[in-house]
Amino acid sequence: MKMKKLVFVIQKHEATSLHYDFRLEIGGVMPSWAIPKGPTLDNTKKRLAMITTDHDLEYRKFEGVLPEGSYGAGPVMIWDEGTYIPEIEISKGVRKAIEDRAEGEKVMEEGLKKGEIKFFLEGEKLKGSFALVKTHGFGPKNAWLLIKHNDEFVERDYDANDYSKSAKSGKSIEQIKSSHHT
Repeated sequence: MKMKKLVFVIQKHEATSLHYDFRLEIGGVMPSWAIPKGPTLDNTKKRLAMITTDHDLEYRKFEGVLPEGSYGAGPVMIWDEGTYIPEIEISKGVRKAIEDRAEGEKVMEEGLKKGEIKFFLEGEKLKGSFALVKTHGFGPKNAWLLIKHNDEFVERDYDANDYSKSAKSGKSIEQIKSSHHT
């Protein structure tokens, strides 16, 4: 029996400022990082990723408008979603996929504590190997960097804002906003 893969979601969120919430399933919840400029497939650009509160697994399915007065009020779009495979580095630049779900989650939980996780995304928009690395010693305490590894999915000058339709509904953030009357 094939094991169910771990899931991820990236929600484009127009709250106080526009950002992308990157969430990975680890240990039954979804640790989350807010990425102001959005993720990229360009391996020459690192993206600031501010770790935020863990979210419930069910939240990955949310696309709509968070009401005024609530935390993060504003439209939320499922920008990308899919599955991911945890990775470990076996030598400089060489990574091994951890196909076993339980072992993979353990690797991710340990990496989260250490401040460095590696994973292979199988999304609609994002594919390939990435790392999230805590910025020890510079920047705010909750600052991490999202880094695209060099692989066949690298795309120079990739800008998340060029891909403005939902992976779930095909709607833009403006269409999501206007379809919900407050």
